[in-house]
Amino acid sequence: MYMRDTGTRLAKAGYAVYGLDNEGHGKSSGLQGYVPSFNALVDDCSNYFMSICERQENKMKRRFLLGESMGGAMVLLLHRREPTYWNGAILVAPMCKIADEMKPHPFVISVLRKLCNIIPTWKIIPSQDIIDVAFKNPEKREEIRSNPYCYKGKPRLKTGHELLMVSLDIEKNLHQVSLPFLVVHGGDDIVTDPSVSKLLHESALSEDKTFKLYPGMWHALTSGEPLENIELVFADIVAWLDERASTGDSRFEIEQKAKHDEHFLKMQGKKMLGEMHNK
Repeated sequence: MYMRDTGTRLAKAGYAVYGLDNEGHGKSSGLQGYVPSFNALVDDCSNYFMSICERQENKMKRRFLLGESMGGAMVLLLHRREPTYWNGAILVAPMCKIADEMKPHPFVISVLRKLCNIIPTWKIIPSQDIIDVAFKNPEKREEIRSNPYCYKGKPRLKTGHELLMVSLDIEKNLHQVSLPFLVVHGGDDIVTDPSVSKLLHESALSEDKTFKLYPGMWHALTSGEPLENIELVFADIVAWLDERASTGDSRFEIEQKAKHDEHFLKMQGKKMLGEMHNK
């Protein structure tokens, strides 16, 4: 629900915006706050967003992903599955690494790993109250706490394990990221690690990559900051989108070119094979 303002702002900027509540989140089915499989969440997102893109009215349009926190990790995994499908991504405080301040002691983690297959839904992972450390604005904190669709308990065992494994996997594979991206992060974020967003910017294969660090801002850049900070972040996001949405070939033209190049390479391969047989 707290992503509503993001969708509204982007729609007012002229973009068609689509989103979904993940399993166990918002109004979707499943035990609230429970993620039995992160891959299953990525499957859902992939199927949904690609079905939107393949609608007749959207086929000529450019395709951008936006993900915040855990959603940033999903965006990177969607890109890994289809490296050339998306025109770009906006990563807002992405979960490339869970900040050390939010992790239990390594010994506790080792014990919890053993328990997560026995009592996967138990809410016993010791951690700080994420609402208090993510949202700077006190009014937004109260709004989140009063929303019945927002999970407010301690992380469930299996959920915590899935998020930890995904963040470790992403951190090890930052160099594989090749699509154009903008990553924005608060300098005082203690939920996800801003230094790893910087490392993503330095390590990624992408030729078009931008990293913006906002000193003094917390984790929830697009919803939990004072209004002037939120306006600054969205101004940067929309400016980045506008520059890339209005340039370059359409998706249809790019795909047609790719098909032509693939056909040309096949024909060249057959021609070379024929010449070898003649010799």
